[in-house]
Amino acid sequence: MKVAFLGTGLMGQPMAQRLLEKDVQLIAYNRTPEKLEPIKAAGAEIAEHPHQAISAADYVVLMLTNTAAIYTVLLSDMSSRSVAGKQVIQMGTITPTESREIRDAVVAAGGDYIEAPVLGSIPEAKAGKLIVMVGALRDQYRHSLELLKHFGPEPILVGSVGSAAALKLALNQLIASLTSAFGLSLGFIQSQGINPDIFMQILRESAVYAPTFDKKLQRMVDGNYTNPNFPMKHLVKDTDYFIEEAKEAGLNVSSIQGVREILDMAMKMGMKNQDYSSLFEAIKAGE
Repeated sequence: MKVAFLGTGLMGQPMAQRLLEKDVQLIAYNRTPEKLEPIKAAGAEIAEHPHQAISAADYVVLMLTNTAAIYTVLLSDMSSRSVAGKQVIQMGTITPTESREIRDAVVAAGGDYIEAPVLGSIPEAKAGKLIVMVGALRDQYRHSLELLKHFGPEPILVGSVGSAAALKLALNQLIASLTSAFGLSLGFIQSQGINPDIFMQILRESAVYAPTFDKKLQRMVDGNYTNPNFPMKHLVKDTDYFIEEAKEAGLNVSSIQGVREILDMAMKMGMKNQDYSSLFEAIKAGE
């Protein structure tokens, strides 16, 4: 197989490198050419324009920032004419509504489309241990399974297109909510003069413990949010996507809207490109 990898940013780069390590033929495109250098050095062919990558490949993997980027890179006039006969695998985080709309556009252009968003971060991407959630028909899932297994050992067929995108948003809503809840408790016990080590000792032995608390604890205590695996701006985007879709489903979104206010404050404090645990600074800043 030959794979066109479109989008070699924070997550796309280690995912593309993983394919190269597995001797998959790769042609890559990124709107910011400088981000292609590590991929080029690892042996990837580089395309100057997205339609060149699409035309040269059997599979087209999308790891782009948002839906607007997908339309620009994949479904512009030149690129869409190259989609016919290709298997398009959308692996970024978008809404289920958007995913179904992109599927319809790809199918209209003569291509095939599935979604396969992932849960995990840069270390998991490098190790091929991402959790891959697939929205596809069963035959499409089987057709792409060999490729998807390079990213995670057991890609999970969730349902039709839209279902995996929805599941990914549900999980990222938990990232935002759990991290803000943990940050609030941590800030509170610190304000009361309680040693965070005692707090964590008891928390780890309780039913409410989540491993993400330990992953973010030291960043919050040290106030060090550099070198993010998942920056604040991306969590804000995904939270907005979730709120939009949850409202459409008729759900009460008051809790996540409160979290969204904290994220907005963190963004205004200059945390856009910092690790999302920097929401702790907004919590400590008060109202």
